[in-house]
Amino acid sequence: MHDGEESVQMTEGGVARKRRKGIYILPNLFTLAALFGGFYAIVMAMNGRFDQAAIGVFAAMVLDSLDGRIARMTNTQSAFGEQMDSLSDMVSFGAAPALIAYIWALTSLGRWGWLGAFVYCACAALRLARFNVNTAVVDKRFFQGLPSPAAAALVAGFVWLMTDAGISGQDVRWLTFGLMLFAGLTMVTNLPFYSFKDVQMKRSVPFAVIVLIALGIAVINIDPPTVMFALFVLYGLSGYVLYGWRKAKGQQTSVISTSTNEPDERGLHE
Repeated sequence: MHDGEESVQMTEGGVARKRRKGIYILPNLFTLAALFGGFYAIVMAMNGRFDQAAIGVFAAMVLDSLDGRIARMTNTQSAFGEQMDSLSDMVSFGAAPALIAYIWALTSLGRWGWLGAFVYCACAALRLARFNVNTAVVDKRFFQGLPSPAAAALVAGFVWLMTDAGISGQDVRWLTFGLMLFAGLTMVTNLPFYSFKDVQMKRSVPFAVIVLIALGIAVINIDPPTVMFALFVLYGLSGYVLYGWRKAKGQQTSVISTSTNEPDERGLHE
């Protein structure tokens, strides 16, 4: 994905000719699909179909987790793809959850309502910007702060759960306000959240693992709103638990890599 880049090619007459390069289609298709999921969620929220809006956010989360893996598997990573992914994430996991929550519950709180939605949206932008600049120095096994897709799933999962239970946003508006602050502020903390990036998809696994995956899918299908929300609540709390555990054991709590071999990492571990 080297959109806009040019290479110089010499012609037979010795004249330099610029040749433009294109972008890689496959990973960008998944990124655009994830962007559409966020856009779809916003449109559904505007139409009052909040369950469909929540599903749109979850669909964007799944697609977002695939584009990077596909780019690495097909060796089609690029700076363009990284920027495209960040912009897509800002829409799907920053603006969309904030607008869904605001329309569903926070609008009745007046200034407090848009304040809660803005805090979440601003924290998502800060989280994504920090992720982009810290990629080279953060321990790959952990995220620095709650990842924006998980924060979006936490908000969307709550809206989906309440809607499925027949509870209106008006009845839980202050609870929604608190959840927006929790999700937003947790994104910009330094808490360690397991990234699952050390899980190798190409490695063989015991048969029991496949059975457990099948059971997990079956459990989710029993009551998707409840199970999905519960899973992301546990994940959202896991960073606090892991931080407290490391602190109690006297271990390093920062997810900044402890390697100082790279010049760019000098001064980051003092």
